[in-house]
Formats: sequence, C-alpha cells, structure tokens
Amino acid sequence: MKDDYKSTPDELLASIQEAEARDRRGKLKVFFGMAPGVGKTYAMLEAASAERARGVDVVIGIVETHGRKETQNLLGDLPVIPRRRIEYRGTELEEFDLEAALLRNPSLILIDELAHTNAPGCRHVKRFQDVEELLGHGIDVYTTLNVQHLESRADTVRDITGVTVHETVPDSVLTGADCIQLVDITPSQLLTRLEEGKVYVPDRATAAMQNFFRESNLTALRELALRMTAERVDHELKSVRTGMQRSMVWRSGERLMVAVGPSPFSTRLVRWTRRMAYALDAPWIAIYVDTGEELSQENQGRLDSNLELARGLGAEVVVMPGKDIPETLLRMAHLRNVSQIVVGKPRQDPLFGFWHRPTLVDKLVRGSGLIDIYVVPAEPRTRRMRWRSWYRPEPSDVKESGMALAAVLLMTLIGWLAAIHLGYFAPAFLYLCMVVVLGFFIGPMPIFLAAALSAVLWDLLFIPPHMTFRIDRVEDVMMFILFFIVAATTGRLTSRLRSKERMESERETRTNALFLFSRAVSTARSMDDIVQSAIIQIHQIFGAKMAIFTIGSEGRLALKSGADTYKVDGKEFSVADWCYKNRRSAGRFTETLPSSRGFYIPMLSGEVCMGVLGILADADEHLSVAQRDLIENMASQLAMAIEREQLQAIQARARLMEESDKLHRALLDSVSHEFKTPLAVIEGVSEKLQESLSSHSSEVSDEAIQLCSEAGIAARRLRHLVRNLLDVTRIESGALLPKMDWCDVGDILECAMEATEEVRRGHPTRILASDELPLVRADFSLMEQALVNLLINACIHTPPGTPIDVSAGIDRSRREFVLEVCDAGPGIDSRMAEHIFDRFRSGRPGGLGLGLSIVKGFMEVQKGMVSLHSPREGGACFRLSLPWEEFPSEPK
Repeated sequence: MKDDYKSTPDELLASIQEAEARDRRGKLKVFFGMAPGVGKTYAMLEAASAERARGVDVVIGIVETHGRKETQNLLGDLPVIPRRRIEYRGTELEEFDLEAALLRNPSLILIDELAHTNAPGCRHVKRFQDVEELLGHGIDVYTTLNVQHLESRADTVRDITGVTVHETVPDSVLTGADCIQLVDITPSQLLTRLEEGKVYVPDRATAAMQNFFRESNLTALRELALRMTAERVDHELKSVRTGMQRSMVWRSGERLMVAVGPSPFSTRLVRWTRRMAYALDAPWIAIYVDTGEELSQENQGRLDSNLELARGLGAEVVVMPGKDIPETLLRMAHLRNVSQIVVGKPRQDPLFGFWHRPTLVDKLVRGSGLIDIYVVPAEPRTRRMRWRSWYRPEPSDVKESGMALAAVLLMTLIGWLAAIHLGYFAPAFLYLCMVVVLGFFIGPMPIFLAAALSAVLWDLLFIPPHMTFRIDRVEDVMMFILFFIVAATTGRLTSRLRSKERMESERETRTNALFLFSRAVSTARSMDDIVQSAIIQIHQIFGAKMAIFTIGSEGRLALKSGADTYKVDGKEFSVADWCYKNRRSAGRFTETLPSSRGFYIPMLSGEVCMGVLGILADADEHLSVAQRDLIENMASQLAMAIEREQLQAIQARARLMEESDKLHRALLDSVSHEFKTPLAVIEGVSEKLQESLSSHSSEVSDEAIQLCSEAGIAARRLRHLVRNLLDVTRIESGALLPKMDWCDVGDILECAMEATEEVRRGHPTRILASDELPLVRADFSLMEQALVNLLINACIHTPPGTPIDVSAGIDRSRREFVLEVCDAGPGIDSRMAEHIFDRFRSGRPGGLGLGLSIVKGFMEVQKGMVSLHSPREGGACFRLSLPWEEFPSEPK
C-alpha cells in the first residue's frame, strides 16, 4: 500500500491530464444519401482534401471507388493505411486494418460504407463498431451511409423495393453523429449516371435498373433520406431555441411503450416504435411480460434477440412479471407515465372468426383511459401461425396429459369401490378432489382434460342407467353440469396459484442472490476479501467459472485469482483489456470479439471503470436477459465495493498525512523559536570577541581572529536558516497575510543589497534598473526578503568571482512588474528544474531547498509568481513578477 502513494502532486496532475486526454472522444461526420451512386464518397474525399489543405493530418482508412475515375482522381496524394488481408474459405479478403489505424493515430480518418460486415477474424463483426472504437480513441471519422442501411428503416425499405437489406446500422450511430451532410441528386440524374456506367458496370447496371433502381423506388428512398435529415435539423433547432430562450420549457410530455415477446413480429414493432419515438423526440420503453410459462429454446433465443434489438435502438428494456398481460401493461404504463402504448394487431382464425373473444387490444382499450393505443399491423404471413399467440399459455406437453389420464383412471377404480357402499355421488367428490390436487402439478390444458374426462366417466359408469350418456333425473343433470364447471374452474385457479408461486419463487431467488452477494462484498474487510467473496457468490449462483480483473498499481488490469477462477490466456486478457478501455461488454454473447470463450462486462461505478468481470459458461449455454441484468447489477455492486475500499485507503492515508503535517509544522515552529535566543547570544559574543581580539592584534595570532570571524559567519547563516524555517511554517499555516502598499523599487533593491553585503563579497553585482521606475503595489518586506533569498542562493551555489546581475522593469504589454536575478554559474540540470521550487529540493549541492520554496510562497500571497529561466550563455536566471497598475493621482 505504501508504494501506491509516493506520487508527487505534479505527477498526479499529469496522470489526471493523461486520463482526460485518453477519454476525449472524436467527432463523427456522416455523408448520408438515398442510394449508391449519389456521390457520397466523392463528397467525403472533397471535404477531406479541404481539411488537409488546412493542415489537418488526414488518412484514408478504407475507400471503395468501384472503378469511378472521378473518385479515383480525388484520392490524389492522401496517405492510405494498407488493408488487412484475411483468408476465408479459400478466398483472400481485404478489410480495414483497425490496429494499424490506432497505431497511426491520425487526426482524421476516412471510412467508407459504414454498414459493411467485416470478415470473420476481425476484431468487430460490423464496421460501425470499428468506427466507434476510433472515436473512443479521440480520432475524428468521415464515413458514408445509405438510408436503406438504417435499422429502423429496414422494414420500410423492404416494403418499398421488395429487397431485404441484411447489413444494417443502429440508428443511435446516426443520431450520435456530430454532423450529417446530405448528398442528394434527383432520381432521374441518378438513373442517368447509372446508364453512363458511373455507378455499376453495364451488365450489373441493367439488372439494377430493373429491380432496385426504379424511379418510384428512388423517389421513395429520397423522401426517407430528406425526412430523416429534416427531423435531425428540427431537433437541432429545438436545442438552439432552448439555449436562446431559457425561460421557455420545451416538453413534449410523450413517452412510448412497446410490448415485446418471442414473436417474430416483435422486431417490426420495435423498429416502428423507434421511428415514432425519434419523430416525437420522446423516450420509449420495451417491456416483456413474464407470465411464468416455460419458453422453448427457439422462443427464448428470439425473445433475447428482440430485447437486444430494442436496447440497441435506445429503448429502456423492462422485464415485468405478471400473469395478466393487459393488466400488467396498463399498470406499468401508469407507473412510468406512458402516454402511448404500441401493440401488434391480433389475427383471428378464419374458421372461428365469428366467435370473437376479447383480445389484448380490446382489454387495453377498455382500461387505457387517457393513454393512446397504437395497433400496428403485422407483416405479410410467411408461414402458418400457431394456434395461440406468444402471450397466451402454450399447450401442455404429452407428459402432463399422460399424468392427468393416469390419475383419472386411478380415481375411477377407487370411485368404483366407493360407489358400492356410498352411492354414485361419492365418485363425483373423489373426481373433484383429484382435479384440485392435479392443479399443483400440471398445466391448465391437462386440468381441463382431466375435468372433462372425469365428468364423462362419472356419467357413463356411475349415473343410472349405466354405460349410457342418458341422465333421467334433473338433479343428476344439474350435478353433472356443476361438477364440470367446479372441477374446471378449481383446477384452473389451482394451476394459476402454482404458476404464480413459481414466479414468486424465481423472483425471490434472484432477489436473495443479489442480497447475499451485496452482503458478502459489503462485509469484506480488504480488497482480496471483496474479490474472493464475489467469486464464490457468483459461482454459487450461476455455476460458472469466474475471472475478476482489477486495476493494479501501474494503472493496468491485473487478474485476481481464486478457487473458482478460470485460466485466462493472452487472447482472453486482450478481450478483457478492450472491455476496460472502452467500458463496454465484449466477448461471447456480444458482437465485439464474439469468438472468445468468456463474457466480459465492465465494473462501472458512475463514470469510473473499477475493473472487468468475466464469466466462462458452458459451450451449449445461452445468456438470457434476466441473467445479464443480474450480472450487470452484481458488477455494479462489486465496483462500488472496490471503490469504497480504495476511498477508505485514500482517506486513511490523507488523515495520516494531515497529522504528519501538523506534527511537522509544530516541530519546526518549536525548534525555530528555541534556536533564536542561543543564536543571538552566539552571534553577539562572536562580534564582541572579534572586536576585542582586533584591538589587541599585536598580542593575538591572525588564526584566532579568523576563527572568531568564521564563527560569526556560521551563526548568521544558521540564523538565516532558522528564519527560513519560520517563514515556511507561516506560509503553510496560512498566517502570512501581505500588506500591499505603493513601494519604490529602488528602495527594495537598496535594502536587499545592504542585507546581503557580506555574503556577496567576491561576487561582483550589477543593478540594471532605471532610476525613474514607477511605484509598484507590493509588500515591501516580502519583496525584500524574496530578493535577499535569491541573492544568497546565487552567491552560495556559484564559484567565487561569478558575477550577478539584478534587473528590474515594467512589462507594459503584459501589465507586469519584473525583477530578475541572473548569475553566470554552472546552471541547473533540466531534471531538477521541474522541482526546484519544492521544499527540500535543491538543484545544486550544498542547499537545503527552503529558500526558493519560500520565495514562491511570498510571491503567491501577493498574487505574483516566480519562474526559472536558463540563458543561452549559461547560468541561471530567476524572475519575480507581480501584476502592475499605474499609480493613481491620489493614493487610495
């Protein structure tokens, strides 16, 4: 722990400045268009050439000219980063080299075709992720993008053109751009360029004109691009008007919520809501209602994909448990002040369309009140829909139905025996009891099957006449109907209670796991205990190997090993390092370095990353949204615990340093005052003894007189040291208050020369100052003492005979009074010059290192400063400067 706090304040300041420089984010400019061939790359190269003409360091990361001569001519002499060659399935592919670009570290880089998908083996799956990493390293980026590649516009483009766009970019990339430049031409101009071969080769151009590049398609795409650009300008205009009119509050009051599930149609709902939220400039929520029903692996994967899409498009993802989906949606809407709910349009089966049951939309409309309900139609049917939609309970499997059939047969046998002694009503009660008990073990459909089969068997086997479905007595008919209703209703309620109990149990398990984890890390007493407790708790909860990386003493990631950690090789460590530097999840289950074995998530406490949490799951396991949320919460808890431990260590260190400084100042003050009296006696006795010996020089040897003189000089030097110690104590305690007044510069120089007359013997001194210098507002005593210290410092640390120049003047351009003391000695080493004004730092042998720190303190209390300069002819030059103002006609 002791080595972590040896940094000086200047070193700490330098590290903070370096961290701030590292966190600076580059600027992104997007050249946006309706389709290929409108001139986006050409416009980007023109803008880059203009920037280079202004002296900006511009390089080409990757630019696709597609054989266009005009575009190739614009490349000119712009430096190009060589492309990375990757062999994939026997074919050599060329991709953008991200590592080379980061190593080159230009001011501006050109990245064409933002929506491009990288070849396997690259660091990122998508090119826009490469751009995000470049921006994170402070590099400005120019890039190009077509409107059909936006994620929220993919469905619209497919409906317009009939072409499915597979390479998409999240809308957050475009909305987060610092500048968007629309490159626009008319559809007829684009078709002309296509015919002239300026977009594609002739064969490909003919096919494009017959499919994608139809005039109607281009007109619709142009409208999309113009509309998006207009929306962007409208948002910027609102920001400007908000800044100009502070009294006006711009509130749309809109908040959207979309219901998301495992249905493939949810993707369309999410994109539609994103477009609407952006147009309204409103936040939006994507909610999934967890009814407690088990989902198949396919449905679970589709649900996770839909929620991740919503998260990537900027939604707040909420997973809400609830059995009644409409009631849960409305409760969440009122809780979060949602003004608009987006749901899908229900489909009714044509065979039973006449039997209309209340749908999700019907229930939402009845209970919505002032909330708007948007019903979005589904896309054209591509395959046969399931009997039940995604939010209704799935049919039970064969195992539960077999269990229900076996229970009914067993109860029939028992009822046959009971009917012999108790009559044919006894089996009915036995059947009813069986249905209620089955509700705790099987789902609603098997319960309904058991109730129906029990009613039929009771009628067939026990109600006279036997082995027929005829019922003669009215009481038996009523009993049969009531039995069926009671059995089905009771079984259904029992099944609901079981489902709710299971949901509550799962929620309690997650809450208890988070509580145990928080308690374990909060009660740990040291950093190692915190990490070890976290590893044990997470391993018990997830059953997976863990790896926790914290920040070492050198500011780099360091692996904290434990009993349940896994082996981290160089590749896995590089993924964790990328996660720490970019403060984003990486590795498995993500789109950043997905080929790694582990899943890595940053441990964030506010804006500070305290380390990285890694999880190694089995190859066939999938990370659900609930698990990911739980891991993120645990990572945040762990980050706060680590930060708390570090803050406690820093606080203890600061308290120790404060107590040490107090003791230091008290000791200096006490020793200095105790030295003053004996020093005054020694100095007085030496002077008297020297006068007495000088008067009897014939009787006393010259050596005795010289020794007496040296004793006086040593006493005066020691008195000067004691005075320095007292001055240091006054400066550090804050008791030094300047008495600012109008002072004559000549008087300051004269007093300083007299005070240093003895020590300056052997050092010829010149005063370079005009006799007509104006008055200066300063503390006379402090300025004199600062000049005395500089003169003594120059005399002590230079050889005998070295000249000293003292100059004074007014710098009217800077409005400063300048006083300089220059010598022609050996000078000061550049490494020591950085700390020359620190206490107990001496740039030359023989110094204690207090004089210059006292000079600095004297000047700072007067709002001035002291600095060191090294003249070309050698030596050292110390400059004192004070703010200067003209002397008024009448002194104030």
